[in-house]
Amino acid sequence: MTTATKSSERLEERFRLWDNDGNGVIERSDFEAEADDIINRFGAQDSPKGAELRAAYLGMFDLLANAANTDRMSKEQFTEVAMQEIVSKGDAGFARVVQPTIQAIVDVLDVDGDGEISRTEMEKWFASIGLSGAQADSAFTDIDTDGSGNLSTAELVAAVRDYHLGKNDIPLLGV
Repeated sequence: MTTATKSSERLEERFRLWDNDGNGVIERSDFEAEADDIINRFGAQDSPKGAELRAAYLGMFDLLANAANTDRMSKEQFTEVAMQEIVSKGDAGFARVVQPTIQAIVDVLDVDGDGEISRTEMEKWFASIGLSGAQADSAFTDIDTDGSGNLSTAELVAAVRDYHLGKNDIPLLGV
């Protein structure tokens, strides 16, 4: 399977997961719902970190929607604009579009404030996106490239980027 095919399939799956209400389009409210779910699961309601996560999600939606010239993206529109704005621009596209959201997620997940994600924090995040503890454990081991027992922001960002660019197969979308 080619990298472009993997990326396209993963974007289609991401679309499916973001289409929270199942209406066949993704809207700002769909991104808001995912952000709110993470915020609620980590008890970050009414916190600066929660507000930053919500702003990052909505900023990502706004960037993609503006590039697609619509506020309601079909699967085809989303896949096309995400390929254009993220995948085809590689690291730079990912850094501009997705990385701020990943950083905001890390900030909310890091409940002990040590600047890294523990295995327990990863399991809680994966549970919030519908993945099992075993999947979280396996993914954690694969992502922990320096073997420290914690995930740095850099490790997590690289893993998510490489997943979306078709360079690894670590399950990072949820079901």
